[in-house]
Amino acid sequence: METTETKDLLVSIQDGLMELTLNRPQSLNAFSPEMIIGLKTHLQLASDDDEVKVVVIKGAGRSFSAGGDVKTMGDASPVEVFDHIGQLNGLIEQMRQLEKPIIAAVHGFAAGAGFNLALACDLIVAAEGTSFILSFAQVGLVSDGGGHFFIPRALTPYQAKEILFKAEPLDAKQAQQWGLVNHVYPLAEMEEKTREFALSFTKQPVKAIGLMKKLTNLADTASLQEILEAERITQSMMVTTNDHHEGVSAFKEKRKPNFKGN
Repeated sequence: METTETKDLLVSIQDGLMELTLNRPQSLNAFSPEMIIGLKTHLQLASDDDEVKVVVIKGAGRSFSAGGDVKTMGDASPVEVFDHIGQLNGLIEQMRQLEKPIIAAVHGFAAGAGFNLALACDLIVAAEGTSFILSFAQVGLVSDGGGHFFIPRALTPYQAKEILFKAEPLDAKQAQQWGLVNHVYPLAEMEEKTREFALSFTKQPVKAIGLMKKLTNLADTASLQEILEAERITQSMMVTTNDHHEGVSAFKEKRKPNFKGN
């Protein structure tokens, strides 16, 4: 296992799984420039390293992330805010473009941009009792980090506006009922269950999974015609891969496939 520690971020790589732990527990993992830069750097490493099959983002201490650091709010100039959100936007875009699954493991609460960071992941696992809240209206702000993109696509426009306007917490079970969370586990079991869930993807054809992610994300803005054409082009490429041939052979031989990711 490879484990490294950078300012505000812990990184572990083992068995094809990269775990990125937000590490500012004293501020409930509120974002810092160093944290955002660290996430971007290691997501690029995940993209470049064929041994990494899946990424998990989680939080140290009592919560996943409080999002923006309230202690510094009111002190930043418009230019500083513009630059900070530009860095955050780059991270969100990078997460969406990474052709490997990203799982958010959320406990405590995910507030503001911390909630949006989880939504930018491909899958969300939450501990029982977790609270999700887009808290921007509480401090007279609009959502950043993609909230106005993710929430209306995951929910009805009416649900989305209520979450944005009222800034009231949504518990894990309700979030799961509304389709925002994939799995909910007791806190004591969450780490083990999340790891099992993540490792299940290391046995999948990672290239196919990555392109499924890309095509699914494309559906947010593309027409049916554009999706059909993208599927046609992608499938024409996928039939040449070793994983496809292995999958067909395994099916014919009535055995489990041994995918290599190429």
